[in-house]
Amino acid sequence: MFLALRAEVEDALEGALAALDFPTDDLGIEEPPDDVASVLASSVAFRLASEAGAPPPQVAGQVADEIDADELTYVAAVRTQGPYLNFLPSDAYFAETLAEATDEGYGHLPDRDASVVVEHTSANPTGPVHVGRARNPIIGDAVANLLEYAGYDVDRHYYVNDAGRQMAVFTWAYETFDEADLESEPERDRKEYDLVRYYRKGNAFLENAPEEEVEAAEAEIESIMQGLEAGDDEAYERVSEVVDQVLGGMTECLERLPAEFDEFVKETRFMRNGDTDDLVSRLKDLDESVYEEEAWQLELEDHGIDKNLVFLRSDGTSLYATRDLAHHEWKFDEYDRAVTVLGEDHKLQARQLRTTLELLGNDTDGLRQVLYSYVNLPEGKMSTRRGTGVDLDDLLDEAIDRARDEVEDRLDDRIRDDELDDDDIERIAHQVGIGAVRYDIVSKQPTKAITFEWDRALDFEAQSAPYVQYVHARCCGILEEAGLDPEADLADQDVELEALEADLLATDAERDLLETIARFPAVVDEAGDDLEPHQIATYTREFADRFNGFYRECPVLADDVDPDVREARLALVAASKHTVANALSILGVAAPRSM
Repeated sequence: MFLALRAEVEDALEGALAALDFPTDDLGIEEPPDDVASVLASSVAFRLASEAGAPPPQVAGQVADEIDADELTYVAAVRTQGPYLNFLPSDAYFAETLAEATDEGYGHLPDRDASVVVEHTSANPTGPVHVGRARNPIIGDAVANLLEYAGYDVDRHYYVNDAGRQMAVFTWAYETFDEADLESEPERDRKEYDLVRYYRKGNAFLENAPEEEVEAAEAEIESIMQGLEAGDDEAYERVSEVVDQVLGGMTECLERLPAEFDEFVKETRFMRNGDTDDLVSRLKDLDESVYEEEAWQLELEDHGIDKNLVFLRSDGTSLYATRDLAHHEWKFDEYDRAVTVLGEDHKLQARQLRTTLELLGNDTDGLRQVLYSYVNLPEGKMSTRRGTGVDLDDLLDEAIDRARDEVEDRLDDRIRDDELDDDDIERIAHQVGIGAVRYDIVSKQPTKAITFEWDRALDFEAQSAPYVQYVHARCCGILEEAGLDPEADLADQDVELEALEADLLATDAERDLLETIARFPAVVDEAGDDLEPHQIATYTREFADRFNGFYRECPVLADDVDPDVREARLALVAASKHTVANALSILGVAAPRSM
């Protein structure tokens, strides 16, 4: 309802300003501080003071006098506070919020009839997913979820680097060495952990073997790369045998988050179908194109980029950037918008990519790039090539173990009288542990480097994932105790929503919670526009605080609660349950039914 109220306030302000012959280009609408009773405020009087020749408080009074609140649906009154106009919500605002939020789909915005491809993760298939890169699938998946809630038709893509030197080295090593040549056992019983040993062995060989043997190996590696460039089926199949196995294992790891994909788009696709060759030809025709240092390059200095973009080697092989340009032109043909989640070390490449696409005549308005800093652990930096560091699987395992210990320690303090068996504890440990990892990572602004800390991530009392998840479990417990199914809409459980009296929810705690619930679709709208899922995390913490205030001050099922108030509060609990469940769903965090 917040979006509807905002639209109503905008219309009312524009009408009042026009009647006073004031410009309407800047309405100054903002959310007031928590200690102000209004839902929205306007600072427009500041801007108009000089034009009106009057102090801002006097201008605010003039504008307020031009607005008839009786003609508005969601605004009960317009009051001035110094230079500000405050818009107070009506009973209809609260009533419709309560009715809408009891629907399990609450927070989903109307269909925008626009398609978006979200490309994320896209880690080279050379071994297990490492913690340092874990922010990409977590942010990427949350961005995709957010855009779906915001009304877009979303496809999730993983762009597979199956054509570069790394994959040629991996393929050569996989075909050259035997199990007996490898120095260690796989760290886990999964393909990427098995095969990464060949990749590490191959790199060690190329660094330390006799020069003649290295030259022979390099010749074979070069032939694989040339074969891929020429679209040779045999070379493609050789590389694919390695890539597909490793990618399958990496996918199993990512599914634990969970982060799933609609399509794995291989870069060789754009070599085999001729798109890369066509692109190279067009790049050579650009005025910025030069051949120097034995490579074709684009000089981008006149476009504010100091480093040239190399797009073709002297041996005729293309580079990752070349193929990615073809990839993006394909995206523009297939989708209305394209979003790519990238590590901060790709900032330069992202600028080069956008500028080159524009030089090629593409409209890049629909291209958005989300850049993030890396996740640090006390153990230090990671390196797939050297075989050191912390894998994402390790982090998730430890998260589950720590969450299990925390859940078991809290069993004696549980308020609910339902019995948790071993399967329940294991389920909750997975939901809380993995949820803690995702929430802690996605809740920070992507551009800020973060260090993952267990005590903070798994703190049931602080503003962490368990803190928010516990609100959902508490809502489910109240509804179950009242004989209702928390997973179903109240309308499907013989609850007469029309008979609910939202005006009975009159305490500050109840109104604060309702106002917070009402804002959820607007938060989705703004966060979707900004591609910032951390705004949803911020909202969940505020929501949890508001719900806990309601829980402390407003008993729902106590014997002395008036039956009508009881029904209204139950509806408020159901609305809270749907709101927090859907907010957590955007973040990719499970909403446990019990904890």
